[in-house]
Amino acid sequence: MTSQPYADIAPILTQADDTDDEEKEGLQSGHEGEVEVEALTGISSVHAGFIVGVLFFINLLNYMDRFTVAGVLPDIETFFHIDDSKSGLLQTVFISSYMVLAPIFGYLGDRYNRKYLMCVGIFFWSLVTLASSYIPQEWFSLLLLTRGLVGVGEASYSTIAPTIIADLFVGERRSRMLSIFYFAIPVGSGLGYIVGSKVKDLTDDWHWALRVTPGLGVVALVLLLSVVREPPRGAVETHSDAPLQYTSWAADLRALSRNRSFVLSSLGFTAVAFVTGSLALWAPAFLYRSRLANGSLQPCPPGKVCTGDSDSLIFGIITCVTGVLGVTLGVEISRRWQRTNPRADPLVCATGLLGSAPFLFLAVVCAQSSIIATYVFIFIGETLLSLNWAIVADMLLYVVIPTRRSTAEALQILMSHLLGDAGSPYLIGLISDRIQRDRPLSYLSQFHSLEYALMVCAFVGVVGGGFFLATACFIQADRKRTELFAQGQLQESSDREDRIVVPQRGRSTKVPVSSVLI
Repeated sequence: MTSQPYADIAPILTQADDTDDEEKEGLQSGHEGEVEVEALTGISSVHAGFIVGVLFFINLLNYMDRFTVAGVLPDIETFFHIDDSKSGLLQTVFISSYMVLAPIFGYLGDRYNRKYLMCVGIFFWSLVTLASSYIPQEWFSLLLLTRGLVGVGEASYSTIAPTIIADLFVGERRSRMLSIFYFAIPVGSGLGYIVGSKVKDLTDDWHWALRVTPGLGVVALVLLLSVVREPPRGAVETHSDAPLQYTSWAADLRALSRNRSFVLSSLGFTAVAFVTGSLALWAPAFLYRSRLANGSLQPCPPGKVCTGDSDSLIFGIITCVTGVLGVTLGVEISRRWQRTNPRADPLVCATGLLGSAPFLFLAVVCAQSSIIATYVFIFIGETLLSLNWAIVADMLLYVVIPTRRSTAEALQILMSHLLGDAGSPYLIGLISDRIQRDRPLSYLSQFHSLEYALMVCAFVGVVGGGFFLATACFIQADRKRTELFAQGQLQESSDREDRIVVPQRGRSTKVPVSSVLI
């Protein structure tokens, strides 16, 4: 028999088949399913909910810490006597450390106790962040070093926490718990701006803004030690608490590189990171320049720092609201659509990215004529963009086998930051400077140069939507293959990952997975 790869040739907008219906009747729904999950993990549903709450709280602190520095950045520039290029290095150093170290913690998270790895990371992160608030003004290089070390602690958490949620829940409950976990991204980001600036105002010292998250980090460490329990990897999917079989890191990387749904969805998520990273840095400055260009705002007097506080505050509020709204809508739409279309997840992500592109483009184009219209378009665009957060994480968890999930999380973090928000703010600034170079210096030319540069985000969004549409072509087959691996019904071979070995007339013969499924 000639072996053919396991291919899913059903149309993208297909009706869910009987196999999917049968799966939903098992562990994924109902009180009996919850009881079976509790029996497999040894953790009650109530306790599992508390664990998700603790993980959410720690994720919230992660994003608060990232943006606390941004909230007091003008004060840091004044204290250390640095220019914009050096202050921008604070975020670059952190992101670079974070994305480079993520694969290391992904490897460790797949093989060692995840709870203790997170404890060590959070303790280290809190200690380094606290130490950074005591650096004297002549040692700016030491501040850069501490921001890089903060990335060590955060990498140890972001790559591991979602895999614990995956081992506590299945089906719709997993999706909902992931949505709760990822609410921390917009809420924590907004709180970072708010807490940083408000604590500085109350104490009249920006150093105290960097001491808030370390104090809360001690609380998080206590909660992690007392509440969180390490669930057995993959037990809820294999329906057994038997130990899983591990492969080498090189084999894991090869398998993930051949996982089409993982690669394509990671590229789509990279586009999301590119756009959100650009907006996070440049949107307040762009709105400020638009007011200067249309004459509704007077320029700053010489010697004073103008940061566009009102625009930053409004944009921060929009980011928080649209993040929560988008994550909630994305999970709920996907859950309902999944009943009739097994490819709902990547299609919702594609719809979000493709739909956000025209609204973000209109927000840029309309900024000079109507700032209110710009805010409306930003609100709609960011809401559509936020549909992706929890869904992308859920897709990764069900197309990657349990023993590779932390590694997969780490690789996705590396890819999305390396090609996304680590370089996109610099790229937008570089394009703006290049356009400005050929024009006479004025408030209008500065506005238009940044306006044209930000239009790149809309085009990147369209490309990212295309990657998610491509993911929809493979998601059903890759999900089924992962389920068969987890249940021990499919074994990897040295040459092709998508083969299984079954007896035929007393001899071992390789046949396509699809023939067995039929």
